[in-house]
Amino acid sequence: MDLSELKEGQTATVVRVGGDGPFRRRLLEMGFLRGTEVYIEKYAPLRDPIELILKGYHVSLRVDEAARIEVENVRG
Repeated sequence: MDLSELKEGQTATVVRVGGDGPFRRRLLEMGFLRGTEVYIEKYAPLRDPIELILKGYHVSLRVDEAARIEVENVRG
């Protein structure tokens, strides 16, 4: 399942970060590593971007960027 498919209030575990080049590297630097738990804080009014919490800090990603992150173990 992609990170962009989750609903507000759900938590999931990162399985894989797709893409290539500088954008993928930047996601990894921000903490989107295999095994990291990600909580969906909220969506913007038009559902883009998404506010996430991981490793104790808030991150906003566009829906198409979040679609590159594969997650599992969805809770909430």
